[in-house]
Amino acid sequence: MFAVGLLVVGLVALTIGAEVLVRGASGIAAAARVSPLVIGLTVVAFGTSAPELVVCLQSCFTGQPDLAVGNAVGSNIFNVLFILGISAVIVPLVVAQQLIWFDVPLMVLASAVTGALAWDGRLGRGDGILLFSGLLAYTGWAIIRSRREEQAIRDEYAAEFGEPAPTAQAKLPLNLGLTVAGLGLLALGSRWFTGGAADVARWFGVSELVIGLTVVAVGTSLPEVATSIMAAVRGERDIAVGNVVGSNMFNLLAVLGLTATVAPEGIAVSPQAIALDIPVMIVVAAACLPIFFTGHAIERWEGALFLGGYAAYTTYLVLAAKNSSALADYRYAMLTFAAPLAGIAVLASVGLALRKGAPREA
Repeated sequence: MFAVGLLVVGLVALTIGAEVLVRGASGIAAAARVSPLVIGLTVVAFGTSAPELVVCLQSCFTGQPDLAVGNAVGSNIFNVLFILGISAVIVPLVVAQQLIWFDVPLMVLASAVTGALAWDGRLGRGDGILLFSGLLAYTGWAIIRSRREEQAIRDEYAAEFGEPAPTAQAKLPLNLGLTVAGLGLLALGSRWFTGGAADVARWFGVSELVIGLTVVAVGTSLPEVATSIMAAVRGERDIAVGNVVGSNMFNLLAVLGLTATVAPEGIAVSPQAIALDIPVMIVVAAACLPIFFTGHAIERWEGALFLGGYAAYTTYLVLAAKNSSALADYRYAMLTFAAPLAGIAVLASVGLALRKGAPREA
């Protein structure tokens, strides 16, 4: 029970630390007259992924590489299937801004590159530098492109994340304090959370990879859940999608990239992650392409399809972890019936969108 308590306390510290860090960093960025759009897609999206970063760093330096990989990969799967899914069920997500047309293919590319680099069973320092360089290039390009955004999109992001420059300047000392406090909470929370997660894995007799893909991935993704759902409820649907895409980019390019760069021996990647979890992450990212490129929206039924996909994936992990006798039948059912039906549904959605020849309305 102590392990569960440590896990919960660590998760609370991570969640509060991420929120405090986002508020402080957003205020500092606003004081520096950074575009609200850039704040929303970089500072906020990256800030909500700060728990994944500190947990991965802590895991690698304490000899828990499976926890690190499971956390980053599992978070990306969770972000798309669960967060976008539940947000779309609440309100259909119409993606109007052209920025997403660039970012979604880039997310797919980053996923594929990460999978290719991990194919040999390790993300070394050179791999980490390559991934982290991609983050720097992505952030720079986001800043350049933000200058060309329509005023309506700027206003949307300003209403959610920006504040008038004079107010931001006056609050600069407070925001600096919030940023430092958020970093401190993240550091403490990561230590407690990873320690509790390792104990829980031993308690249930499952691998650290499975715990990383499920409990740790969901726990560290709670800031993204809160941000995207609240944005969807408020009608700020570009922000809901942009937060997920930006967070996934950060998980791959910064979380895995920076961790592989600074860890003495890089990050060891298990055969299970190479055979199943990383391919699932790539497929899930690619599943966004037809939705964003044809109808420019995620309808409620598509959100439900995403949620069903996450439930199916999690069920498979649980059955595999327990070496259940039902695993073979479940795998057969997924490959024979569920996957083809999901593919047909996506193709039908693409066909209908192409026939309409215009973006769908919510």
